[in-house]
Amino acid sequence: MKKLLLSVICLLCYNVSIMAENIYVSTTGNNHAEGTAAAPLQTLDCALKLAREWRRLGVKEAEDGINIIVEGGTYHLIKPLFIRPEDSGTASSPTVIRGKDGETVVISGGIEISGWHKGTTDTRVPVALRNKIWVTTAPPMVGNHILETRQLWVNGTKAMRASQFGMDIMERMKDFDTEDQSITIPTPKQDLSHACQLEMLVHQRWATAILRVREMKDLGDGYTKVWFYDPESSIEFAHPWPQPVIDGERGNSAFCLGNALELVDEPGEWYQDYPSGLIYYYPHEDEDMSTAQVVAPALETLVEIGGTRERGVSYISFENISFEHSSWLRPSHEGNVTLQGGFRFIDGYKLQTPGLFHKAELENQAWIARPEAALTAQFATNICFKNCNFSHIGATALDLCYAVNESDVRGCSMEDIGGTALLVGWFGEQGFETHIPYTPTIEDDLCHDITISGNTINNAANEDWGCVAIGAGYVRDISIVQNKVSNVSYSGICVGWGWTPLESGMRNNRIMENTVTDYAKRMYDAGGIYTLSNQPNSVISGNSIGLPYPAPYATNNRAFCIYFDEATDGFTVENNGCSIEMFGYNKPGSKMVIKE
Repeated sequence: MKKLLLSVICLLCYNVSIMAENIYVSTTGNNHAEGTAAAPLQTLDCALKLAREWRRLGVKEAEDGINIIVEGGTYHLIKPLFIRPEDSGTASSPTVIRGKDGETVVISGGIEISGWHKGTTDTRVPVALRNKIWVTTAPPMVGNHILETRQLWVNGTKAMRASQFGMDIMERMKDFDTEDQSITIPTPKQDLSHACQLEMLVHQRWATAILRVREMKDLGDGYTKVWFYDPESSIEFAHPWPQPVIDGERGNSAFCLGNALELVDEPGEWYQDYPSGLIYYYPHEDEDMSTAQVVAPALETLVEIGGTRERGVSYISFENISFEHSSWLRPSHEGNVTLQGGFRFIDGYKLQTPGLFHKAELENQAWIARPEAALTAQFATNICFKNCNFSHIGATALDLCYAVNESDVRGCSMEDIGGTALLVGWFGEQGFETHIPYTPTIEDDLCHDITISGNTINNAANEDWGCVAIGAGYVRDISIVQNKVSNVSYSGICVGWGWTPLESGMRNNRIMENTVTDYAKRMYDAGGIYTLSNQPNSVISGNSIGLPYPAPYATNNRAFCIYFDEATDGFTVENNGCSIEMFGYNKPGSKMVIKE
């Protein structure tokens, strides 16, 4: 595996007459400055442009590499930072974007929410609570567009979006009617007849659905029937896997209503009204909203490393940088019905006559799309994230999504992640039916030779519960080693996709010496380590895996220390710190080697 050259000491120049050892960036800098330590630039965007010009002009002093030194402070983005092929370094001249030693550097997609006042006369709020609710108007994000958000952080803690029952509390549904496209639930205690932005979170096996409520009808017998908007309604009631369960061994599937002002009845809850943009918050006793720091995310993507097959991005490194406050808005606009791992349905349905060309028993088809991510990379080689922090993220934190090779993610911390912390590889997206094995025509299109090591991931999948801590799809020669994973809603470390025994290029993957605890906290059909499909010459070894958390709303007990899901094959499994009796199997192949 090629290694990034990260130890770079170089003399760089701004033009033919002005010399600078590095490019410096400071929150107090000036984008018309020279980029020296004495005259730093103000934004990373301008620093990258300056480095890009040096490389374009072939300045001799830049031949040994370019360091962009970022001084301490918070850098608020108004658009994603776009790293393109022209920003590429080389093996002997990499570009390193590094936080200044001993200083905290934050790249943020957030915006502060201020102007709070206490009390409301809104009749949707119970009289007893009207003087406890604080209200403000969301600021414009760009021009005259009012900031819309599903996430809010108060003094660094993620606030709870208005919920029917409180944090992580759900109720069992009565019925799930695919013909009527309705769900019958116990009649809510609150009057929600004027709740025009109401949503339902549905717990369905190993994934969730977020459905926007269109209509509710009180049946008069203690139950209420609920219908939903399209496109999510048609998808939710057509796709068979996963759907909610009625009469499961541990009861019916669960649900929770949310996102209505009428539901703001506990400290820590909040709601944003539309089209007014008003934000309502019920503070805890120790929170003073006149001085509290309240942040909402304004951007879904903070950094985009965007190469093409013809011209990739190479030799870019981030070190000692924190990435914070990214958004996830899609459910507000079109709902969110997922197949697995946070991948949402574009379409999916049950086949009346089972069978595809490669799988006679297949009885459903699905087309999926990738979740949004704070940082993305495609067609890139020798990309490195070292000692970086990712926190307060709405969806995926870091996504090495397509044709990313010979790259590292080392020593990073990921905490408070709404979706998957680290996603790698293609998953058969858009027009590619997800059950068809993916074998790229161009071998390098398969993500390969990536090392994910020494990272700490805590509190992942706290918004889309079906996401994971580390998820890898169609990949080869991946090393996932010595990472610590804790507090994740679904599975911990997942490798593989496709539900197929056929060879697809996935091979030589290593899952070794990781620690996984407190997984399957909300979902089931899960594993501390989870695999899918045939992956020849792969290894699961030396991992320490705790017992799965007893997900309270699961409708069965399918959660395992290691779960070899459909058609897993090609692995040697040995010396893992968990009981072999806690392994789960779903049609494993004949080339599995399981040792005590």
